[in-house]
Amino acid sequence: MRSQLHVLIVEDVEDDLLLLLRELRRGGYELDYIRVDTAEDMQAALDRQSWDMVIADYSLPAFSAPAALEILQERHLDLPFIIVSGTIGEEVAVASMKAGAHDYIIKGNLARLVPAVERELRDATERQKRHRAELALQESEARFRHLAGELHILSTALESAVEGIAQVDTHGEYIKVNTAYADLVGYRSEEMLGMNWQLTVHPDERARMESAYQQMLRQGKVEVETLGIRKDGSSFYKQLVMVTSYDRQQQSIGHYCFAKDITERKQTEQLIREQAALLDVATDAIATIDLDYHILFWNKGAERLYGWTNDEVLGKNAISLLNRPGETIPSFVTDRPNSLPASQWQGEFQQITKDGKHIVVEGRWTLVRDEAGNPKSILTIGTDITKKKQLEAQFLRAQRMESLGTLASGIAHDFNNILTPILATSQLLPIRLPDLNGQNRQLIEMMESSAKRGAELVKQILAFASGIEGNRVSLQVKHLVAEILQFARQTFPKTIDIHRNIAATDIWTVSADATQLHQVLMNLCVNARDAMPDGGILTISVNNCFIEPTDPEINLEIPPGAYVTISVTDTGTGIPVELRDRIFDPFFTTKDVGKGTGLGLSTVLGIIKNHGGVVTVDSEIGRGTQFKVYLPAISSTIEPVATAPKILTGEQQLIAIVDDEPLIREIAKTILEEHHYQTITASSGAEAIDLYARHQPDIQLVLMDLMMPGMDGLTAMRELQKLNPAVKIVISSGLVSNDALSERLRQPIDRLTDLGVSAFLAKPYTATELLAVLQQVLTAQSD
Repeated sequence: MRSQLHVLIVEDVEDDLLLLLRELRRGGYELDYIRVDTAEDMQAALDRQSWDMVIADYSLPAFSAPAALEILQERHLDLPFIIVSGTIGEEVAVASMKAGAHDYIIKGNLARLVPAVERELRDATERQKRHRAELALQESEARFRHLAGELHILSTALESAVEGIAQVDTHGEYIKVNTAYADLVGYRSEEMLGMNWQLTVHPDERARMESAYQQMLRQGKVEVETLGIRKDGSSFYKQLVMVTSYDRQQQSIGHYCFAKDITERKQTEQLIREQAALLDVATDAIATIDLDYHILFWNKGAERLYGWTNDEVLGKNAISLLNRPGETIPSFVTDRPNSLPASQWQGEFQQITKDGKHIVVEGRWTLVRDEAGNPKSILTIGTDITKKKQLEAQFLRAQRMESLGTLASGIAHDFNNILTPILATSQLLPIRLPDLNGQNRQLIEMMESSAKRGAELVKQILAFASGIEGNRVSLQVKHLVAEILQFARQTFPKTIDIHRNIAATDIWTVSADATQLHQVLMNLCVNARDAMPDGGILTISVNNCFIEPTDPEINLEIPPGAYVTISVTDTGTGIPVELRDRIFDPFFTTKDVGKGTGLGLSTVLGIIKNHGGVVTVDSEIGRGTQFKVYLPAISSTIEPVATAPKILTGEQQLIAIVDDEPLIREIAKTILEEHHYQTITASSGAEAIDLYARHQPDIQLVLMDLMMPGMDGLTAMRELQKLNPAVKIVISSGLVSNDALSERLRQPIDRLTDLGVSAFLAKPYTATELLAVLQQVLTAQSD
């Protein structure tokens, strides 16, 4: 008798069931069976107990063998499965075997049933043995992997030299915390049990740590430096290693955290980074050189100043690389540093950049010693003071020019007072003495010509001192340049090539006196010609130029704004460096006696300065010189100053002449009376007030000198205005500039009309100029 067989039979025909049972009993099996014919019944039978095998009819009205096989596979039940059928074909049988059936039997040949059952039961037993062996092997491997994981975690802890260890479960909660880890975050170990590990991560770092946690799940381990937070809210840096922890089935059960406090190291690193960044951000050139002056360190400031990169200079000799040939080297460098009692030096260097540019550097050198006090290296800090030195030289030159200008303005009044009667007399004599012979007339003309030359000389001196205003009009300088070029081509030697370079764009207009600018350009061109005795190239360039407030401009005096620039460039001998600061000084000249007065460039400077502009010079010995004039551009047209009326004779109007110089009073009186005016004279301000008080109804105009001893012209004008607010006054002065007058009067010149001043007559004046001014004022008065 064989053992009991628990068999689940899928069959809907009772007779076929009995045939199956009879064959199995004949085979000696004690049967425990259930017949099912629907999927629900089969599911219930499988839930009720376990079975040794399943015998299923291939096709039932509501169920089938393939459906029954799918149920077993869904439940992962590896039971022997035999299909019986009365009509199954070979193809269906093969397909069923491929689907998972173990055998198939035709109902007409049930004699094969018992051998098939025995075979499948034996195979099932073997499969169970193999399965149990595989499970045992898998469990052994799981134990090994778990042990290996634990060893890996221990190895990680040792390698990390950790201060604290904690274990976290899959919910992120601490389940084990050692004392060192708890102390690191400021808790007690028992306090941390059940706490989420993210609570010990600084809030700013939690997103990054979540990303690191996901990386750990993928790779099994992750190392990160992060910011932690303690129980008291203080933050600290920690080095953190997280390792995944597995159970014996290789399922993750959480992770280990190995932590070490690295706050001190991170702070030190941050300090080093900040110091390094400061060295590179610094505008100064900072370098370290060894005792043989080879470069060891080179910051970004040094790269910007000298042009060489760090890679280009490391190991190079700093003295031969940077210092200009012939430059005096300080004793700090020439003497061995270890022999010096002092360890610091400060001074100025004339140095050279990568592109050959000469610069002035203020150097501060400090000897660096090792722990034993022996010299180790030299720390150098260099500041570019090239611009500073240029501005200092320019400022000193401006001060010198200002002093010379003050001197020129002071003597101009006296010179003009001397020249006024000479010039006026030379014009009056031919009228008073009409019968003079030719020789006498020639002498008078010579006197007039000499007086005019003297007056022009004074004007040139004052032009250098910004002393004359001129007749300003809206001017297009390129037309003026064209006239100068035409003159130069006609008169300069043919060995000089003359070029014009005017920008293609429209040149802006300037407000200027055409005669004075003509004089400026003529002086510059003549100087250029004289600098090229053997021939060369003279170039005049005109351009628009806009200077931004942030531009590191050439000149201390030039403010931001729009300018028209005129450059006069030659290829001549050049100006020596030692003479460049003196070229604008009046009466300074390098030309031979009789070939130059020394007033040309001083006049240029005065005229351009008076126009609100700037003159710069750039010169190199043997290569030539460029003078560049900056004139402020204007956006609107400036109308020319109206000319005086042409009617020069008077109508017996009474004119009061006030001047402390007798000759000037006499010549003015003579001129006016010769041209049908009546005159009365006064030699001082006090006398003028008394005279005006007695003749006020008859006096039509007062011609008054500004600078007189005692009561000066300004005080006298105020007193006259008290007597008659409508008094008409013409100022006469040897100070021929508004700036000089304003300084003398201590108020802007454009407010003199408030004091009753109707016009200004500059000394020395001609008879024509005197009569024109009086006619203009009196005509306006009558209108």
